[in-house]
Amino acid sequence: MALSSGTRLGPYEIQSPLGAGGMGEVYRARDTRLDRTVAIKILPSHLSSNPEALQRFDREARAVSSLNHPNVCQLYDVGLQDGTSYLVMEYLEGETLADRLSKGPLPLDQVLKCGIEICEGLEKAHRSGVIHRDLKPGNIMLTKSGAKLMDFGLAKPVTPASSASSGLTQTLPTPQHPLTMAGMVVGTFQYMAPEQLEGREADARSDIFALGAVLYEMITGKRAFEGKTASSTIAAILASEPP
Repeated sequence: MALSSGTRLGPYEIQSPLGAGGMGEVYRARDTRLDRTVAIKILPSHLSSNPEALQRFDREARAVSSLNHPNVCQLYDVGLQDGTSYLVMEYLEGETLADRLSKGPLPLDQVLKCGIEICEGLEKAHRSGVIHRDLKPGNIMLTKSGAKLMDFGLAKPVTPASSASSGLTQTLPTPQHPLTMAGMVVGTFQYMAPEQLEGREADARSDIFALGAVLYEMITGKRAFEGKTASSTIAAILASEPP
């Protein structure tokens, strides 16, 4: 159930919804102690008792807490109230890179400026031992102070982790919201490196592949890998070079 305006989570007062996805709902809220605007991410009610979802939520908090960089969305606080887990994040004003790209490609000077900022945030994550694993235009916010990486819900430490389940599910595609797969393959597959699609271990190079796909789209206004179906898009990533 969506949180209504005025709902309190600890010292935070919900003001309005900002967005929702398969792994979280995000709200604009006010920190009543410091009188500042924050963004609060909660687990949807249907996932609040899901051990894997809770583990990803905790992993996101740990990943972001290790990153203090102007090109990474900052984590302020974590909490649990009445069975609702929540993260308190920096509130970012601006638009996502995905929203910006819906209007067409970026001028080259903006590609360079934004691309460098994305690279610097990603470099900080990698030097801190964190792989994002879901780098895409929808997880990059363009603000007055620069580009900021968001949504580390699929992030993982560089050290090898236990293998994921072999199940594979997918949501239906829409033009603005690329397909997301959960299970053995997690993330938004239009920006995935071949090893991720094959269910093999991801490392920093997997993020760099995604970065290349994002830069390609910033310059051309088109995704580097396209297909009429999920299968044809995956085949293009595995076997083709973008024009």
